[in-house]
Amino acid sequence: MIEYVQSILLIIAAFLTIVSAMGLISLNNATNNKVYARIHIVGLFDIACIIAMIALGQYLLAGVYFILAPFTAHAIANAYWKKEDRENNVDLMTVEEEVDENHPFIHPKEKMQALESENSEKLKVDDRFSVTTIEIDEGE
Repeated sequence: MIEYVQSILLIIAAFLTIVSAMGLISLNNATNNKVYARIHIVGLFDIACIIAMIALGQYLLAGVYFILAPFTAHAIANAYWKKEDRENNVDLMTVEEEVDENHPFIHPKEKMQALESENSEKLKVDDRFSVTTIEIDEGE
């Protein structure tokens, strides 16, 4: 009888895994908030994994996974919100600060690209590597 219950739980877990995989595959690039949608879909993977662990008799592991999976999903979503979600996070929609031209260590991106292209014309080196050098004048 226990084998039948375990088999049914594994079949349910397999079904949830297939549904989740189809959901991840069906997400297209035009979907808004892809990261959040993927995290939501991966929640089905988590439940399937918990059901499979219960079916295999790994109750403690299933309990730990049941507790930790939401925390990790929240941490990923929160990190994305704080650092990269420019579509929804108004604080990240600000224009980049202007870089002081006279600062000895921080240079504008355009200036660095111009220097790299100028140096690449002078030196015929492998394009896979980019080397930036700093000139230090000891008199300053």
